Amino acid sequence: MPQFPNGFLWGAATAAHQVEGNNINSDLWVLEHVEPTLFAEPSLDACDHYRRYPKDIRMLAQLGFNTYRFSIEWARIEPERGHFSTAALDHYRRVLAACHENGITPMVTFYHFSSPRWFAAMGGWEKPAAGDLFVRYCGRAAKHLGDLMAFATTFNEPNLPMLLRWLPMSEIPIVKVKRMAKQAARAVGADQFGCFFLGDAKKLQEHMIAAHHRALEAMKSGPGKYPVGVSISLQDEQPVGPDSKRDRKCAEVYDPWLQAAGKSDFLGVQAYTRCRVGKKGDLAPEHGSELTQMGYEYWPEALEACLRYANARVRVPIYVTENGVSTEDDERRIEYIRRALDGVGRCLADGIDVRGYIHWSLMDNFEWIMGYRTKFGLVAVDRATQERTIKPSARYLGEIARHNRIANVAVGAA
Repeated sequence: MPQFPNGFLWGAATAAHQVEGNNINSDLWVLEHVEPTLFAEPSLDACDHYRRYPKDIRMLAQLGFNTYRFSIEWARIEPERGHFSTAALDHYRRVLAACHENGITPMVTFYHFSSPRWFAAMGGWEKPAAGDLFVRYCGRAAKHLGDLMAFATTFNEPNLPMLLRWLPMSEIPIVKVKRMAKQAARAVGADQFGCFFLGDAKKLQEHMIAAHHRALEAMKSGPGKYPVGVSISLQDEQPVGPDSKRDRKCAEVYDPWLQAAGKSDFLGVQAYTRCRVGKKGDLAPEHGSELTQMGYEYWPEALEACLRYANARVRVPIYVTENGVSTEDDERRIEYIRRALDGVGRCLADGIDVRGYIHWSLMDNFEWIMGYRTKFGLVAVDRATQERTIKPSARYLGEIARHNRIANVAVGAA
């Protein structure tokens, strides 16, 4: 394969709630601890990244990467409505400084699924005032951090609630979801609990798209000059049968946010698998298909298909902000990366403006309702000791990053 373009970003990603630990002011912390809950286990200390970030960032750099995508936590920065924590903002300044000290380009996500518990208690993203509150938070954080940021995204996968609407109803435990939300509302002394995952998808989309554009401007009004975009979730949607609703699904789930990204500085594409769409909606993977720990079909070629779909609809630079596979078999992870990057190479050869590949995730972490059972990481984390163990896949992708090309990198390199 030819060399990737000069300046290509190679990195790995994390999200605050999934790695930092003890995010006690978060709405998700509440949901993890109510009874009944859909969460397999609580996040607790997670990967203790809030304290261990200097070594983790140094490890990333030593592996050969040049970029770290991470999120700042709204629930830490504004633990109570209107009260901002300078200590939390200073913490994230230190994280950004550690990136620069190690030659790492920081890409900051301002919202990666988790909200302050007070935000959920007031109704969350379904409320018209939500956008004002998010924009205020973005402006305050950007004022404190903007001079050290290289890239920023407002939201991580804000189209996910719309995507979940296409799942077969049999896969959604509606009764359990309602019970969990009711218990969470009681826990915070509210009439409702407006978590990102639980709200009305159409209202969320309307309010979050408007908030994205306003937050982008709020970020740019502060110090520093950096591009601001949005990262959206895409699947390789494949029609099954003449009456497939694939096109309707794409128009509903992806296109509104692609239009929003087209008015931004860049688009983040996040892709993991394909989905077969029939006349009634999403279908299960074909019998005998290789499945990941998440239940997704093992389909590295999804990334290329999603990049091509996005490129046909937006004319802004594209970064792969998430791509990876949940598996205990690291050889399958290496194979997944190789095939996914082959697809990126074909896109580049066809003139598609892809400027970076950021793997999900840097380390095995808290994977939402699945807990710690699913392993996406390039680095293993011992839950008892917090010891990090670099996997062969980390060295494989790190060598590609170091040389900016796939050639001469052996599968299974240690």
